[in-house]
Amino acid sequence: MDSDGGSLWHRITRFFNAKGSDNVEQAIIEASHEGALQAYEGSMLLSILHLDELQVQDIMTPRTDITAVDSTSSIARAVAAIAESGHSRIPIYLDNRDNIVGIVYSKDLLREAMLPENHSKPVSSVTRPAFFVPETKNVLELLNEFKTKKTHLAVILDEYGGTSGLITIEDVLEEIVGDIEDEHDAPKEADVTMLENGGALIAGRAYLEDINDALGLRLESDEVDTIGGLLSHIAGRLPMPGEDFILKYQGGEAVFRVEEADSKQVHKVLAYKLEPGQNATAAEGGGPGLAANAGPGAG
Repeated sequence: MDSDGGSLWHRITRFFNAKGSDNVEQAIIEASHEGALQAYEGSMLLSILHLDELQVQDIMTPRTDITAVDSTSSIARAVAAIAESGHSRIPIYLDNRDNIVGIVYSKDLLREAMLPENHSKPVSSVTRPAFFVPETKNVLELLNEFKTKKTHLAVILDEYGGTSGLITIEDVLEEIVGDIEDEHDAPKEADVTMLENGGALIAGRAYLEDINDALGLRLESDEVDTIGGLLSHIAGRLPMPGEDFILKYQGGEAVFRVEEADSKQVHKVLAYKLEPGQNATAAEGGGPGLAANAGPGAG
């Protein structure tokens, strides 16, 4: 309880009753400005309101970043995977990651691993049922389901029934209070890092809208959301390191060069705008070019 005004909920109720406002978001903003709410309280309440606008696919960990083990793996192998990832629970799959068959908890593994004769047992012997939700699931609804089902992790399915990603209760809470880092979290690289020469080093997972904001572009696509997805869509395959993509936008052209990629995804891209009459080779040297339009009014 707050010494000067009761609980947060009571103060919010009094404020709304006094205002008689139907616009909850505006009421929260006004409450923060007038001192009825602390700044952090208002920010959290606005974040909670915005949860209703999010789908799980907006904040999930994508399939490519999931740590998982095959159901035929030994308990010893699963323990190693848990230790390497720092996660307290990981998915178990049969044949491939589109067929998640359960979740294994670190506490169950440790209990079994205490006896050396159990190390070679299949991890499937301690697997718990998985909780599946579609990628279009509303985040606020999912938070309520986490609470009622008393679970902290859900496997996200795409429209074809394949694995799209994972989401945890921590992912949802971070949308409210900001990043929650623990001792296992590696420092996160920025999705877009501006360079001294005016270019940018971009993570393959970076969203097009974030790249547009950073570089002043208008990249858009109805098929994909990330720069790695866009370059793959344009090429019709996964592009290789060293490949250049000259994307036209309203106002000019920009080169996106694949810096790091493997057989599954694009990891890093170097981007820079072209001056009128300049080509990719003259600007940064080397690399096969592949021209493509991007965004309305491009050309």
